[in-house]
Amino acid sequence: MSVTIRFCGATRTVTGSCHLFQTPRGSFLVDCGLFQGHKTLKELNYGDFPFRPADIGAVLLTHAHIDHSGLLPKLVRQGFAGRIHATRGTIELCSYMLPDAGSIQESEVAALNRRNAARGRAEVLPIYTQADAVAALRSFAAVEYQAWVDVLPGVRARYWNAGHLLGSASIEIEIDADERSRRPLRILASGDVGPETKLLEVDPEAPADFDYVLSESTYGGTEREPVTPETRRSRLAQEVREAAASDGALLIPAFAVERTQELIVDLVALMDRGTLPPAPIFLDSPLAIHATEVFRRNASELDPSVDAARLLTSPHLRFTETVEESKALARLSGFHIIIAASGMCDAGRIRHHLRNWLWNKRATVLLVGFQARGTLGRFLEDGAKAVRLQGDEIKVNARIRKIDAYSGHADGPELAKWIAARRPIHRGLFLVHGEEPAIAGLAARVSERIIPAARIFQPELDDVFELSGSAPKPLEVTHRRRLAPEAVVALDWHNDMSKLVLDINAQIEAAADDRARGVIIRRLQRALEARE
Repeated sequence: MSVTIRFCGATRTVTGSCHLFQTPRGSFLVDCGLFQGHKTLKELNYGDFPFRPADIGAVLLTHAHIDHSGLLPKLVRQGFAGRIHATRGTIELCSYMLPDAGSIQESEVAALNRRNAARGRAEVLPIYTQADAVAALRSFAAVEYQAWVDVLPGVRARYWNAGHLLGSASIEIEIDADERSRRPLRILASGDVGPETKLLEVDPEAPADFDYVLSESTYGGTEREPVTPETRRSRLAQEVREAAASDGALLIPAFAVERTQELIVDLVALMDRGTLPPAPIFLDSPLAIHATEVFRRNASELDPSVDAARLLTSPHLRFTETVEESKALARLSGFHIIIAASGMCDAGRIRHHLRNWLWNKRATVLLVGFQARGTLGRFLEDGAKAVRLQGDEIKVNARIRKIDAYSGHADGPELAKWIAARRPIHRGLFLVHGEEPAIAGLAARVSERIIPAARIFQPELDDVFELSGSAPKPLEVTHRRRLAPEAVVALDWHNDMSKLVLDINAQIEAAADDRARGVIIRRLQRALEARE
């Protein structure tokens, strides 16, 4: 028997999760997610899959976040005819998230094509449309936690609550039969593993004794201070009070699903108990509004110590569904809170609010989630003095703040503890879904103490491993790699170009007079002419 795995995404980066398993009796995917980050990485979303969608027999989906599910409509449109196995919570969230993603792509491509027409450039097409996403939903099949489901001949899977998100799962996979021991090849795909003190979710769980484990490593190099519900709310209250003192807007770029609902629960609780003065909380995301309704309906599946249903119906909370309602928020005065997607500031309505407020010293931007390399959120987190938004330069005068207490991911010690609980891991641990420092940090944390270093692997994009032997065997990459490994991890020329334009503008503005400005411009012109 020969079983291989090809890492088609989430290698040395936190997005684009997609792992292709090939067995003698069929092929299946674990996840099929959207790439986010710098433009070179995002262009992978528009290119061909590194496999024929029609050859894939099934998809095992760990959870609904777009970096894990976001390319499923494209997969179906291009010929996939199998079942997408997911928990009921994941399916319900995807029924809103995937059409919303298609709608965003259509609207953003329409705006881009208007600019391209003015510049004499060719039109581009969206990755998929809202209609494609709706059609893909017919391929979903519900699974129950801890119940085996037949995936393909000789392949079965069982889902375990990963504690990351409503419906999230780590997936136990058995592939018949291992010729070495005449027993199934046992594999565990972690999905995204939640922290041990996550609001709304129970602690992650999964069995032990595997041949291979695929573990996420988003915060593998990070050790957070211990967080309790009270310390988390205390930190949030401090940030809100400081923002309110400026009498402007508090902008919170938040992932529409789970992070948003957690923030609302805490903000409302703080206002109800008088720790914070009442203030309007605008939820400016149709997707987040629908997701909040899903959480209300599924409150019984969440942490029973939190009265989520009551807190998500607070009079402090106001929904802005239409574009007109969203634009009207720009006319507000006084302190108010706007929660809008996307969490990395890469798309959605938050970009319009940032355009309106980033230049204003009265505004505060509160980052509450992971910001991937190359995203606008990461540039703000790293202290950018100016950014380019929708083609314009915007000065960053707003206060940029960050709270890590709302992360949906386990940190390094928690991931190490999770991996240790999966032992024995007989043949190999693959570290995925993390940037290089995080992967290296987690590898160092578990090496030898939990698993021998020789059995820890850090795959690169499109790497293939044979899994049937006593240890994973890297296979020669005979196919074309879609990106060189260094292109995945480094900022690209688009980022360099944006920084150059901002630096040129800053130098010209800082010049003493028009003569000095002319000198700078002529030097740049000579440099360009020297390249011809």
